[in-house]
Amino acid sequence: MPKHIFVTGGVVSSLGKGLTASSLGRLLKMRGLRVTMQKLDPYINVDPGTMNPYEHGEVFVTDDGGETDLDLGHYERFIDESLTRSSNATTGSIYQAVLAAERRGDYLGKTVQVIPHITDEIKRRIQRVSTDDVDVVITEVGGTVGDIEILPFLEAIRQFRKDAGRDNVCYVHVTLVPFIGPAGEQKTKPTQHSVTELRSRGIQPDIIVCRSEAPLSEELKRKISNLCDVDEQAVVNAADARNIYELPLILHDEGLDTVALEVLRLETEEIDLQPWTALVHTVEAATRPVRIGLIGKYVQLPDAYLSVVESLKHAGFHHGAGVEIEWIQAEDVEGLLAQDRLAALDGLVIPGGFGARGFEGKIAAARYARENEIPCLGLCLGLHAMTVEFARDVAGLAEANSTEFEPTTRHPVIDLMHDQREVTEKGGTMRLGAYYAVLSPGTRVHTAYGEPVVSERHRHRFEFNPQYRSRLEQAGLICSGVSPDRRLVEFIELADHPYWVATQAHPEFKSRPDRPHPLFRDLIGAALDRSANRIDGMQTTN
Repeated sequence: MPKHIFVTGGVVSSLGKGLTASSLGRLLKMRGLRVTMQKLDPYINVDPGTMNPYEHGEVFVTDDGGETDLDLGHYERFIDESLTRSSNATTGSIYQAVLAAERRGDYLGKTVQVIPHITDEIKRRIQRVSTDDVDVVITEVGGTVGDIEILPFLEAIRQFRKDAGRDNVCYVHVTLVPFIGPAGEQKTKPTQHSVTELRSRGIQPDIIVCRSEAPLSEELKRKISNLCDVDEQAVVNAADARNIYELPLILHDEGLDTVALEVLRLETEEIDLQPWTALVHTVEAATRPVRIGLIGKYVQLPDAYLSVVESLKHAGFHHGAGVEIEWIQAEDVEGLLAQDRLAALDGLVIPGGFGARGFEGKIAAARYARENEIPCLGLCLGLHAMTVEFARDVAGLAEANSTEFEPTTRHPVIDLMHDQREVTEKGGTMRLGAYYAVLSPGTRVHTAYGEPVVSERHRHRFEFNPQYRSRLEQAGLICSGVSPDRRLVEFIELADHPYWVATQAHPEFKSRPDRPHPLFRDLIGAALDRSANRIDGMQTTN
């Protein structure tokens, strides 16, 4: 039977529960344990798939097509395991399941209540990921202790220790120790109140992880230990780190994994920190600047492109480069072109999205990158923009467009593929999850992957229209990857360009800090070449 670690948070949101949980997962995995992770989210949406990115940030997609919380991206990047839709459960999905059971008569006419029916369903969701091939399940409870929406989840995990046995459950509470400038000291009162609130729900934390701007003194740790009734060694300080990948090392030095194993009565092999320490050294050594423009619709909230940003950083680590992201609102691109500001960039990424706003700006960026030999990578909607641009400006299809934005366009080079429909409750169509693609030998994409067949995750409704494939290929576009049945175009590229590549998929979901995704890796490589050539050109001119 797997052991369980539940991670809760207090005082304020965005303290880093997800990163704390991910770091603990990595530490346990480095000790030889098999680890999986899960997020319980208190919002009433069934999943984040229909949420505006400004509401919830990025929607992370799993291999089996789950549209999940962005914290699952942190989980996968840290523990290097592919998770499933079962790794994310929301209040909405839980109530939906309970109400469906009630309609079927599963409760035999009983009154359906939060306790036991909702809490039992929450526990069932936790048990779903508790398979025989897992040693430890780490479950993050979203929200903040004290929120009304979180109460059923706290009750469920309180009951879980009783059901599973005391030695099989560990509670980790992440809280804040703020620095008060005028007083010139760190304050433990928010942590005390947060733990008091958690204890009022029947949960005594085994470990308290204190987030702070600067390291805590031993005296403050003793104070928190005394007032919150936890062992002094179980007061763990997570002070601000230079980068997120340093966090596992900091938490190990603070004893987080050691205390968790003691609580769970688990014996493991000695931890091998060397690979992760080497990664952190690589991250810190990545200082060669490279400027990448991200042409997005939701650039005011960087979390909307969290996996794209991390993938760019991973590629930078590989090349010893510090990636500097220029956030560019897609609607502003044409104005920027008039100012020639894109010329100062070393590369571009045109990421995914939905809706017409900013699409013409993405097309303009794709044109500028193609004409000025700026390395450019298109993702999902980015492929659509690059296809439309090529059709209009190279293939002579001046009225080309996507039927997502112009249903009556004369040349629908991007269209809704009716034979690919997967009807959702929203009533739309979506291709979700992992799909295979066959790569054309000798192409840039095939060289990047080094494999003839690859699998990438998808999240889209519209596709490259195969009726236009021949005409676009005659004009010079290379369809470098297609579905196994040869009907759907998955990758496009140009032969006579430093790097002008696009994919219908979302490769950013599979990048890892120590194993960058091939498409991002080669984008940064091409961008560095451009940067070096520009510097050489400037020196020659001078």
